[in-house]
Amino acid sequence: MEANRGQNGIQLLLAAEQEAQHIVNTARNAKMARLKQAKEEADKEIAEFRAHMEAEYQRKLAESSGDSGANVKRLERETEAKIGHLKTEASRISHDVVQMLLKHVTTVKN
Repeated sequence: MEANRGQNGIQLLLAAEQEAQHIVNTARNAKMARLKQAKEEADKEIAEFRAHMEAEYQRKLAESSGDSGANVKRLERETEAKIGHLKTEASRISHDVVQMLLKHVTTVKN
């Protein structure tokens, strides 16, 4: 009877060990599945972010270089406006500058 009880105890221990091993394996597999899912989600987010940034870059590139003709025309208009402003200012003060120069040239100092 004592041997029978010992045998049952050993059988119970073996069954408990197998159950524990099964629980550990199940948890390990679940953890690996979660890690794999997290990696896939991260890869997906990275791909989406990369695509978004590439699209933004291409849009800005198209804005800056695609309209180079428009940029040239805008710069030409700005340059012409500045030249016109400078000519207007020069003609406005040229009489005063000439008078000042004549005064300095014709004034004799001892």
